Amino acid sequence: MGATTFTDEHTSAVAPSRIFKASIVDSHNLIPKLVPQAIKSIEFVQGNGGAGSIKQINFAEGGGFGSVKYQIDELNEDTLTYKYSLVEGDALIEGLEKITYEVKFEPSPNGGSISKVTSKYYTKDDFKLKEEDIKAGKERVLGMYKVVEDYLLQNPDAYA
Repeated sequence: MGATTFTDEHTSAVAPSRIFKASIVDSHNLIPKLVPQAIKSIEFVQGNGGAGSIKQINFAEGGGFGSVKYQIDELNEDTLTYKYSLVEGDALIEGLEKITYEVKFEPSPNGGSISKVTSKYYTKDDFKLKEEDIKAGKERVLGMYKVVEDYLLQNPDAYA
């Protein structure tokens, strides 16, 4: 099994604690409301949101994916860090064992935030990742992040 790691940074005008609460802690409630055309529902199939919990994302019809499951490895509201592993579902194309993510939100000098995301793709045997598959996945995640950010900018009291 091999592993390939990618690191990305995104800046936002939203404070770190607000975007963490909205996009991570309450994602199962907020995201299906913001993007019902893409996400039908997000539900806990095990646990209540802490480490060891398993969430299932059910995608809307016609989006190319049915569902994915991921395990929450760490959720720390004090340090604004979140670690999770995609363990089952349509996003795990043949040849991928799992994908792990580490997300950390930090304050930026302008009062907003910087999110640092490290994704690690664990491949089976000698499977080679295609750059277009990685890029497509990153674009979907960034798109949802931007939708949450826009919501928070338009609703300054939400998740305060």
